[in-house]
This record gives sequence, structure tokens and C-alpha cells, in this order.
Amino acid sequence: MIKLIPIEKLQPGMYVHDLNCSWMEHNFFRSRFAVKDEAVVRKVRAIGTHEIYIDTARGLDLPEAPTREEIEHEVDEKIDAIAAEAAPRIAAQEVACEIERARALHREANLIVRDMMADVRLGKQIEMELIEPLVERIVDSIFTQQDALIPLARLKQHDAYTFQHSVSVCALMTTFARNLQLPRPVIHEIAVGALLHDVGKASVPDAILNKPAKLTDAEFAKMKNHVVQSKIILQATPGISAIALDVAAQHHERFDGTGYPNKLAGDAISLYGQMGAIVDVYDAITSNRVYHKGMPPTEALRKLLDWSKFHFKPELVHAFIRAVGIYPAGSLVRLESKRLAVVQAQNPDKLIAPKVTVMFHTDGYALTPQDLDLRHAQDRIVGHEDFATWKLNPAHWLPK
Repeated sequence: MIKLIPIEKLQPGMYVHDLNCSWMEHNFFRSRFAVKDEAVVRKVRAIGTHEIYIDTARGLDLPEAPTREEIEHEVDEKIDAIAAEAAPRIAAQEVACEIERARALHREANLIVRDMMADVRLGKQIEMELIEPLVERIVDSIFTQQDALIPLARLKQHDAYTFQHSVSVCALMTTFARNLQLPRPVIHEIAVGALLHDVGKASVPDAILNKPAKLTDAEFAKMKNHVVQSKIILQATPGISAIALDVAAQHHERFDGTGYPNKLAGDAISLYGQMGAIVDVYDAITSNRVYHKGMPPTEALRKLLDWSKFHFKPELVHAFIRAVGIYPAGSLVRLESKRLAVVQAQNPDKLIAPKVTVMFHTDGYALTPQDLDLRHAQDRIVGHEDFATWKLNPAHWLPK
């Protein structure tokens, strides 16, 4: 049986089933292992997680601990409550009106950020005359129809993750900020900070960035230092605002003070840093890496909600979920009719009933694609799925 226990209750003889934190926040080679001695207990506690999952079939039990099923039921109830909350009514064009521009913009943004990272590695200064207009076009695209650009940001290549992640975080942060109804000039600065938040990784060797295995302690320390390097580089860049700097310098801080580099806690972390932390983790855990399989977006949102007990401000996680939707655009979902569908766009007034394209049956055969607005259909979503499980290519089913 899988149970959730407080980290203080971890002891030798137990079996860790899940460290219950983002893979970015630890360098354990495996996430499931036997706790053989106090040294392992200390190393797990040093991660900063407050609760972990144990497997009582493979190690000692804690009788009073809740089961995973009980915890998942609590999270489901919270998701249902968020879905029932009134979402901001933001006017948007149909996805089809924006998708071609979004695709071209996504390609251009990846190239610009790739070249920028290469230049920074050579000691050159960031060319803000390229970054500023690019960010403005990203903001324009999100304001026109966020569901055109957001699904594109999920498509990443292993050897291009660093700069593609930056573009993805920029699009997600812009969506987040817009749904918080922040002023557009502030949203622009947030987007600049998001696009540049990992520029310090230019100082991290490729052998570490693209290592197809867990990092050593020394390599992990080098990787974590990218936040300090980002701040140094941006402080030396003319035209960088305090808002953009906060996004980059604080996106690895955590609300409970367990983050880095400064272990800031609570509202000592700016709103922009708190937003960056949520978005950075979400994009990371939904992305495939050589040694890490990304999880479906809806599952990632559930994780964020669970972790908001400690690591993130709950109200901001709720707002982020409302911003991207319970089933984000580009997600694969299972319908009550046993058909699979790809989410095309959100209906802000009914987050559990987005617009979808039905394209596959769970009996294992393809269907003639059919567009449905689930607000007005007899069918409904009963769960989320993984493209890989059904051997489907998500790139073939982007919003159109």
C-alpha cells in the first residue's frame, strides 16, 4: 500500500515510493529505494520536501498515515472547487485565427533564444533590441488567443530543452499574468524575465545540462548556481527592469523557505518570483528529458496543487490552474464515450468542458476527427491520458 508520511517519520527500514517533489529539486539516481540507514534519512530530509510516499509492501508501515488514494481524492475535490470558481472573462479569437502566427513566432523565438544563449556563453551581452520586440509579439499572441501558442511550447527536443523551456515559460507566464489581470506593461516585463530566466545556464557545461543520468552532488551544485549567474548577467544588461530580475533571480525560491539560492520565504519572494516558481516547475515536469518522462499537463496541475501545501502560495496555484485550464490546450483526454480527444481551447466559463477534437477510440482504432464543444455535447471528460500510452504523436494533433 502506498501512503503519505511526514518527512519527520521517515526511518530506516521504510521504502520510498515517491520523493513527492519535482525531479529538478533532487539528484537521487532513483526516486524509489529502500531506506537502509540514517545517512539515507538525512539525505532525503535535506531535499526540503515535507511529505513523501512510502510503499508499505516493501518496507515498514506508519499505520496512521493516509493512503495515496485518500490524498488523490482530496486533490480531486480541490480541482473540482477550482473548476467551479468564476474565471476571468477574457475575449479571444478562435484558435484558427492565431495558430499560423503562433507557429511562426514559436520557431523564431526558439532560434533567437538559442543564439542568445550561445552569445552569452561567449561573453557577449544580451541584445535587448532583439528580445524586446520578440517578447511584445509573444504577449500579443497570448492576448489574441493563448491556446494557439501554449500547446506549441510543450513540444521540446532533448538537446534543445534549455532554450525551448525558456520560450515555454515565457508563454505560460504571460498567460498567468494576463489572467491575474495585471497591467500590460507589467506583463511585458514579466515575460522578459521569463524568457531570460535561465540565461545563467550558459555558464553550465553542456555535459551537465544534457547529462543522460542524475547529476553528482558537485554537478548539481553547479546546476543550481545558474540562478546566481542569471542574476549577475541580467544586472549587467541595460534596460532590465526590477520585475524581470525578480522572475529570474527568484524562480527557484519556495514559499516555505526551502528553495535557493537565498532560502527566501513567504512574501519575501516577490509576486513575480512566486509566479516564476510555479510556471518553471510546471513546464519542467511536463517535459520529456533523456532521464525523465514528462507527465500529462492535468497530472502536473494536480501535483502543483498538492505541493502548494508548502512550496507555493495556494491562491497563486489556483489562479494558474484557472489560467491554463483543468485540461490545458494540447492535452489528451478520455471521454465518457470511450473516445480520446485533444483539447483545442478553453471555455473560461466552464473549465471542465473545453473545445476538443475527437480522434481515437480506446478500443485501439483511429476515428475521423470531429470537433466538439463539450459545453453543448452529450459527451464529457472522465480523465486525462498520455499520448505515449496510445502511441500517438502530440505534434499531429496541435490546435488547428
